[in-house]
Amino acid sequence: MPGFIISKLLLFIVIILIIVIIISNIKIVPQAHAYVVERLGAYNATWGTGLHFKIPFIDRVAKKISLKEQVADFPPQPVITKDNVTMQIDTVIYLQVTDPKLYTYGVDSPIRAIENLTATTLRNIIGDLELDQTLTSRDIINSKMRVILDEATDAWGIKINRVELKNIMPPKEIQDSMEKQMKAERERREKILQAEGEKRSAILVAEGEKEAAILRAEADKEAAIKRAEGQAEAILKIQQAQAEGIKMLNEASPEKQVIALKSLEAFEKAADGKATKIIIPSEIQGMAGLAASLKELIKDDENK
Repeated sequence: MPGFIISKLLLFIVIILIIVIIISNIKIVPQAHAYVVERLGAYNATWGTGLHFKIPFIDRVAKKISLKEQVADFPPQPVITKDNVTMQIDTVIYLQVTDPKLYTYGVDSPIRAIENLTATTLRNIIGDLELDQTLTSRDIINSKMRVILDEATDAWGIKINRVELKNIMPPKEIQDSMEKQMKAERERREKILQAEGEKRSAILVAEGEKEAAILRAEADKEAAIKRAEGQAEAILKIQQAQAEGIKMLNEASPEKQVIALKSLEAFEKAADGKATKIIIPSEIQGMAGLAASLKELIKDDENK
């Protein structure tokens, strides 16, 4: 009886162990991951997303790999430009595993290998550029590095999606010189903008004065035209009045004495107190004497 109990207990323990072993060998690979499985120490398979079962004590998961895009931020590396300027440059690499098998067996410590490869590639590229080109050619350097690194890491099952130069740090004295140069350039641009503003202001003032002068000239012209038209109209009115008077005289058939008297009045207006010598026709002289005698007689009558 005790032996039977012990055998049942041992059977139960064995069953529990078998269940534990089975459960422990059931593997679920999550999304965007891959498992590299070895059988008896050799590569057997790459498990993708889903449920998998490995043979106990024969199969083992050699490496669990993330297929997501990864970011590797490498520390600054000393590089020397073509014009012998030493500076520090740090890079950021965006990479993704495309072949889990090559990633597992292609190279030991893939990220470390990429870091060293990035440093040597960066030195080679910067060595062909001068300082100014290095500072202004980030996109070109990024593109060249991405192509070189992507080609080199194909054998490791890695794809390089993007390479970025995060910081370019020249020596302190170079930075001071660049800051002075930038300050001088800003001052130069400020002076140019100020000169252009003053020039524009002067042009606007001149244009305003020009337009004002044109408007004044047009106003003076209009005023002169109006005055001339007024004078012409006044002269026309005078001439019309004189013509009307002559017409009326002609229609009245004036006598010779009246015409002579009118002539005398005309000579009086012509003299106007300013003429020093006037030649009067003999006919008008007689009429003038007669007019003077009549004037004296009128005065005598008034006195009486």
